[in-house]
Order: sequence, then C-alpha cells, then structure tokens
Amino acid sequence: MAIFKTQITYLCSVEDKQQRYFLEIAYDGTAYHGWQVQNNAVSVQQKLNEALHKILRSPIETIGAGRTDTGVHAKQLFVHFDYPADHIPTVSKFLHSLNALLPHDISALDLQAVEPDAHARFDATQRSYEYHIHFRKDPFLINKSWQLRDVPDVTLMNRAAQFLLGKQDFGAFSKAHTQVFTNICTVVRAEWVLQNDRLVFHITADRFLRNMVRAIVGTLLDIGLKNKNAASIVDVINSQDRAQAGTSVPAHGLYLTEVIYPYIKRS
Repeated sequence: MAIFKTQITYLCSVEDKQQRYFLEIAYDGTAYHGWQVQNNAVSVQQKLNEALHKILRSPIETIGAGRTDTGVHAKQLFVHFDYPADHIPTVSKFLHSLNALLPHDISALDLQAVEPDAHARFDATQRSYEYHIHFRKDPFLINKSWQLRDVPDVTLMNRAAQFLLGKQDFGAFSKAHTQVFTNICTVVRAEWVLQNDRLVFHITADRFLRNMVRAIVGTLLDIGLKNKNAASIVDVINSQDRAQAGTSVPAHGLYLTEVIYPYIKRS
C-alpha cells in the first residue's frame, strides 16, 4: 500500500490530460440500498467513490452500466471514470490498493483504459441476469437465493419464456414512472435451468427496464405454480399493464451477471 501511495500523493493539476477508465467490479448487494448514490442510505456507488477518492487523492465520480435495486447482487458491473493516465501505476497495484479499501462485499476485478467517449451505460450492447431459487432450507443461501416451498412446472415455464424472445414492448414488467424514452427491449435468451434443488432463470437482452426481471420471474412462476397456459404471458405482454403481470419476486435472488461492450474483451 505504501509503495502505491508514494506514486500519487500529489494532486492532479487542471492541465493534466484525462484518461477514461473502465473499472470492472462485483458485489454482494445485501448491505446496500442499490448501486446508485442516495442522500440518506448507503449504496455501492458511494463506497466505490469514497475508496477511489482516498487512493487517487481527488474526487471521483463513477458512472455505472446501470442501477441495481436494494439487495440485488452483481457478479459483473462496469463503471467508468476519468483520471490522468500518468498518475495511475500498474493495474495490479491499483486493484490491490482499491480492494484493500473497499468493504469485504465489494470487489474490484479489472481496470482498462478506453477511448475518451466510451460510456459504461450507453455503450453496453447486452446485459445478462440470473434469478436464483432453492427449495430446501439452506443457511448458506440466506440473502443469496429465494426459497420456495413448491417446485413449479419448469417445462411449462420454459414454454412461456419463449414468448419473451425478440424485440417487443415490455412495459407490463416495468416499474411505473421510470422516465425512460421507450419500453422496447430485445430479449435473446430466457431460460430456466433446474439442477437438483436449485432453479436458476437466465435472461439476456440489449437493455432492461427497472424491475423487469423480477416481474418476469414472478409472472413465469405464476404460470408454473398455477398450471396456467404458457401462452397467457402473451396477453400480459400485449396489455402493457403492470397490473396484469405477476408479483415482483424478492431482490436477493437476483444477480447481474454480465455486461457486454464491443471494445471490452470477454474473460
């Protein structure tokens, strides 16, 4: 830590050329009121900005690929920030120092220099989520997966999930008053995978509306638990009415798992 600090103890001058960086992070969202900075609650972004400020000795404002709600986890999230390139040492030293300052439930995974106009939110071409469900009481899955008593009809839910594929209006699954320009999304994967006593829903799209995945999962579970017709989800989609969709499932089973950019290599 001391070696790192001696290289950046000076403040940046206004003449220093700014470099844009993409920082890859992961976090357990249990202790946080979501990703975005809030006035009266602790968020992941707040903790990250504070740690970067201490290391870089300058106020840092990060912009994330998107927001996650209270209790939602991220296996991969990218943020961008600007800082003079000559003032940051090697990536390994930077990550080591940043992880030493971050709470135990937030991890910095990688740092990449990108073009000045690269944007963590607007340049993402694809995002993937998982929703985790388990059926047997497991103390190690508390706040990491949602426990259900009854096992739904997975085959029926996968038939219904196929109606989600393609480009269409997903307003029926969106939280109201989110101030987005459009509810159109293109879903390329929607699939349930059952393994022993664990059930995981995988969904990938070019973009997601707020609360969209949790509402979709709730709607599909209604079909699988109540033996509804798989095609009934089409009526929900066409209604563009949130009241027609299922109840939003608890946040702690949801994970943002991957964000894709045209210029970031996939690990």
